[in-house]
This record gives sequence, C-alpha cells and structure tokens, in this order.
Amino acid sequence: MKSSLAAISFIFAATTTTVNAFVNPSTTRSYSVFQQNISNNKNNINIMTAATSINQTPKTVALAAAAVSDTKVSANEYKEALLAARDDIDILLAENACGPLMVRLAWHDAGNYDKNLASEKWPLAGGATGSIRFAPEINHGANAGLINGVKLIQTHIKEKHPLISYADLYQMASSRAIEYTGGGPSLGIRYGRQDVDSPDGCQKEGNLPDGEADPDTGNYGGTSGTASTEDKTPGGHLRKVFYRMGMNDEEIVALSGAHSLGRAYHDRSGLGAEQTKFTDGSTTQKFANGKVAPFHAGGSSWTEQFFVFDNSYFIVLNDDKSDPELLKMSSDKAVFKDDDFRPYAEKFRDNKESFFESYVKAHNKLSELGSKFVYDTPITLD
Repeated sequence: MKSSLAAISFIFAATTTTVNAFVNPSTTRSYSVFQQNISNNKNNINIMTAATSINQTPKTVALAAAAVSDTKVSANEYKEALLAARDDIDILLAENACGPLMVRLAWHDAGNYDKNLASEKWPLAGGATGSIRFAPEINHGANAGLINGVKLIQTHIKEKHPLISYADLYQMASSRAIEYTGGGPSLGIRYGRQDVDSPDGCQKEGNLPDGEADPDTGNYGGTSGTASTEDKTPGGHLRKVFYRMGMNDEEIVALSGAHSLGRAYHDRSGLGAEQTKFTDGSTTQKFANGKVAPFHAGGSSWTEQFFVFDNSYFIVLNDDKSDPELLKMSSDKAVFKDDDFRPYAEKFRDNKESFFESYVKAHNKLSELGSKFVYDTPITLD
C-alpha cells in the first residue's frame, strides 16, 4: 500500500548508511536492521549506545540517560539545552533544505498513536516517543527513507545536545521547518518528552494513511495496524486513521495543508513522477525569507514553492487550471470532494490566517500524542 498523505516526501536518496542512535547509555545494546527500499536494496544500519558511539564525558552520558528515563535534570537546564539545540536545528534546515523531511519524520513518529490503547501502560499506545529511530518501526513501508532524517538529527544535533530526548528533537525540527525556513505560524511546541529506550516501544505497522487505493483490492488502508484503516473511499480511510488518533475533520484538513511543503518520490511511495519542471533543478527554490534552498532534484511537489509553508496547497488543489505536473493524490482531492471536509478546505483556501489558526492547534495536538512529559509543566520556548 502506498502511504503518503501525512508522509511528506523529501530530498535524500536511500543509501548505505551507518547511523548511531542513542538508547540508554547504561546498557550496551546493538541492533542490526535493514532499511526497506522500493528497489529491494537493503541498507545495513547499526544502532548503538551513546557510550560506545561517541567519546563523551561522564556528565554528557548521564545527561543523555536522563533524557530517556524518569531521572530529571532541572527544567531550566533542559530549557537552556533546548534553546541551543534550536539554533543548531535552524542551521541544519537552512544548509540542507531538509525541512520537509523533518516534518515527515516527526509526523510519523507521532502519527501511529491509537487513543484506544491510551489506558494501557506507556508507550503501548504509540505516539511521539522517539520510537521511529528503532527497527522494526524505521523499516515500515510508510517510513521508507526516513533513516536519513534519523541520521541527520543524530549526527548534527543529538551528539552535540545529548540531554534532549529524540522525541523532542524530532518535534522541534518539524516545528522549525514550518516556523523558520517555511515562514509559517509560531507553533508554541511544548517540550520535555520521554523517549522509549528500546524497540519494545515500536508501534505496529499499518497505522499511517495511504495516498491512493491498493490497485489489487481498490481499498484504501488495511487491517494490519492497531485498528483497521480500510475503506473504499479516501475520506473514509482518512477518518479511520485520524479518528484513531483522536483527531476531528477540521484537524484532518488542516494537517493535509502541510503538503504545501515537500515532495513525493516514486521510488519510495510509488506515487508521483521521477521529477517535474518544479523539482528538476531548472528553477530556483527559496525559503520563506528569500534565501535559496540548496535542494536536490527529483520527485513531485504539491505546490510550486515547496519550501514555503502557506495555504497554496488548498489553492492549487481546487484549481482545475493548475499545472498538471503538481501532485494531486486521491487523499488530497478528498478534502474538497468530501462533504464534511469541504467547508474547512474552502475556508483555508480563501483565508491563510484561518488555515494557520487551525493548523497550529492540530499540529500541537499531533506533536503530543502519546507523549510522556517528565516535567509537571511542559517546557515552552516562546
């Protein structure tokens, strides 16, 4: 099945990669996993402990352990580390044009949440727990290629800021892709999430949305996840996916609007073209501040300026005269075709500020699904 509605695609090709991802530094644990690839190539990834992956002082190892356990450093110390990490994330986004990748990484870490399992022991319900860095979750079909995002966060951010949990770093990178390089609204993300520290915290495959129907069955979604997402219509499928998370129709449509960012890649999702006139490198792409985005060519974008976060997704989607090389999946079209989705899509098309207002609420809700905050009052930076 082709999962890609919330799966904003990105610019990094899947290559043979070694990734060192933190788990509990007090435990030596090594995993050998394989990255799923549409071309059937398998990439060997070694996930090791912080203590063995880099040369750290006892203090930084202790701080890394605190980030994935019930042990807490002070809220002020954690906030200072968050602010420093945010500066480095901004640099990473600007130098690598990887904002859409980070949005997709954070969404997929959070979007496997099942509210029906919320009464079970944490983290069985899934959500924003940092579990996506582990196999088998990183190998799920909908997560194809996201190991590149895990690697970027690990090597550019986590190793420099070991105190911050992975769950927080993924959500921070996503929010900064929207706020900073994307020029979107301030999201006011809250921090202090606890990480899962082993693959035992991974969620079942099949909880994320499909962009198109299965060509064999004609159905969207499936039955392999924690709850069935299978439906004969894209709108029905989206509801089964997002209602399971606790989302409503307005939030579904608002979150769909994040497709103003990013591209779909045929060799990962099976959707879109190899490249279009907007993505082949012949035209300049810019961030919201006007600076050139140093992107790699390829894929199909939903919008012409796919590093800028605005309401252009809704404008293009509803325009029969829009360029045919822009991507419009069945799950995209559903926001205007579905009677209950349409009023929100029309409102967001006509008024960017209305879209921003609804998006902020939906994004924040998504970013906290299944999260276990280690501070009585989660930390904010705004």
